Amino acid sequence: MPAPRLANGAPVPSTATATSNIHAARVEDVFYPSSDGKPMAENMWQGKAILNTVVDLGVARPKALVAADILVYPEEGNNKNSIAPDVLVGLGLGTHNRSVYTVWEEGKPPDWVLEVASPSTQTKDRREKLARYAAMGVPECWLFDAKGDAYPRGTPRLQGLKLVDGEYRPLASRLVDGKRMIRSEALGLDVYADGELLRFRDPATGQIIRHHQEVEAAAAQDRARADREADQRKAAEARAEREADRAEQEAAARSAADARVAELEAALRRSQSEQPP
Repeated sequence: MPAPRLANGAPVPSTATATSNIHAARVEDVFYPSSDGKPMAENMWQGKAILNTVVDLGVARPKALVAADILVYPEEGNNKNSIAPDVLVGLGLGTHNRSVYTVWEEGKPPDWVLEVASPSTQTKDRREKLARYAAMGVPECWLFDAKGDAYPRGTPRLQGLKLVDGEYRPLASRLVDGKRMIRSEALGLDVYADGELLRFRDPATGQIIRHHQEVEAAAAQDRARADREADQRKAAEARAEREADRAEQEAAARSAADARVAELEAALRRSQSEQPP
């Protein structure tokens, strides 16, 4: 019995092949929204901590992807499964812009995530989100209470957690120059809370990454100092010009006086020579 064919003469594809092709087409056609409709921050403390962290880590790790509130999709074809870390870092992924973070396209989950707490989100951050990050395989998850009113009493404002055997375990802290710091193995940086913001320190050099406000303030001071020095140079040049003019005038006056003296001496000699013996 001849094999069944379509109206155009092509053989009818097998059910498995057709199903596979339909599934592939569906996966490729899935749209991954770039927003979950939720605000990035619930208050200014959260917002400042998030934005400062993004800027500082962009300076500390200039070749890494550093993003705030970008949706992460861990499962290809499933646009219902997403999570938005307050801050994420993907080392070695480049800095080009993305609408979303798709784990299968990036080749790995984020290397480092940060959740900045608020009273209404802290429980979800410390339970549900940690479990999802662990399931995704995120090596480090950090928690920070910027305002200091979100975590239960006695809970550290800054916590660095490392994924070990599928569970997050706290990274040890230590005192460095009087500050309690936690080493991020993923970032290769020391991290500590400085008031309402996070600070990052390069342990190899001991250099602390300056906040962008500090960089701008230093640049403003440099510009002001350069302006003062330029004004001082102009004032010195003006004084030098005035002194040169005065010296020139004095030299001209001396020359005129010398000429007048010479003229009087000559007149005196003529007068003496004209007198009778």
